[in-house]
Amino acid sequence: MNAPLDVFRDEARAWLAENFPPSLKGRGAIMSAEAPVAEDGDYKLWKARMGEKGWGVPTWPKAYGGGGLNPREAKILREEMAALGAWNPIGGMGVMMFGPTLLEYGTEEQKQRHIPPIVRGELRWCQGYSEPGAGSDLASLQTRAEDKGDHFLVNGQKIWTSGAQYADWCFCLTRTDPTKKHEGISFLLIDMRSPGVEVRPIRLISGSSPFCETFFTDVKVPKENLVGPLNGGWTVGKRLLQHERNGLSGGTGGPARTNPAALRKAALDYIGREEDGTLADEDFRTRLIQQEMDVRAYALTQARVAEDARSQNGPSAATSIMKNAASRNNTDHCEMVVEALGLNGLGWDGDEFTQEELAAGRAYLRIKSSTIAGGSYEIQNNIIAKRILGLPDPNRHTY
Repeated sequence: MNAPLDVFRDEARAWLAENFPPSLKGRGAIMSAEAPVAEDGDYKLWKARMGEKGWGVPTWPKAYGGGGLNPREAKILREEMAALGAWNPIGGMGVMMFGPTLLEYGTEEQKQRHIPPIVRGELRWCQGYSEPGAGSDLASLQTRAEDKGDHFLVNGQKIWTSGAQYADWCFCLTRTDPTKKHEGISFLLIDMRSPGVEVRPIRLISGSSPFCETFFTDVKVPKENLVGPLNGGWTVGKRLLQHERNGLSGGTGGPARTNPAALRKAALDYIGREEDGTLADEDFRTRLIQQEMDVRAYALTQARVAEDARSQNGPSAATSIMKNAASRNNTDHCEMVVEALGLNGLGWDGDEFTQEELAAGRAYLRIKSSTIAGGSYEIQNNIIAKRILGLPDPNRHTY
């Protein structure tokens, strides 16, 4: 008789073979903050099947539509999906950041209302954290939420709200007590269709507009949309940041922008080969090998951190280490691709450039934000020093 995990592997393999449309093999997930992409019939079918099964969020509780799998079963599922060329169509900030936080801090009513649509991939969420005067010092935020009895009245501005122009909901940090800093912040859920919400996309040098300015003018937010205690939002917000950094560092599948095989191919195609078939540029060859070693070491470390997170019931401050390492690996990768392409990697448009060459140039420009998004490189170093190395902390709070 097969062991339980072997039985589950057989069941997962059979279900995937029956339900994953072959036409989607190798396409990859569509969900992102850049812009929604039209979902064709097979994509809709695959997302509906994964949503119904709960395997888009395999370890979330079945009570809210999740897969209810244990960590070992979830690992087997990922392995079987990879072997088939299948991918997870359920993603976004609801999965990576908000959902895990709500499962920990939300009321039963809030979980029943918001988790199932996230599981099924029906709604998009955005993050209302940073403000023009409150970035790294997030606790200086000034967006106000005044208590009006049965609702809060929200006024203020957020910035760098990724995907806000496409989002249905926003999880937002607001100031509910102006006399206190960290202890005066509350965590609210805001319907982006509410009167008084205005979104202005920010066009980046890369040509895309994944970030936005978001304005709240007399926006009414029902009291039941408060997550955690009144003025207790800083604790909830910090926990969400750990989930965010875990996702940005590859905790849900690896550094997405790092592809050693693609970098090696670009180097061989554009730089050329020696007579023995090796890369013609000795210095680039050395750095290429180092990059591949770094990516491999990162993947092994990420697996260990993920295992620790499961045993500790969630991510820890180690996500700051992994976030910094991921941003460095991703930045090095994009820079080396453009370097390998030479002038072909510097094009903006025109028929003389391939789509891959144009994409490499834009990725190079876009990757510069990775050391800032989700908490800057310097802020992560502060957290590492205080929370992991135990160095003296002159302040009681950290971002």
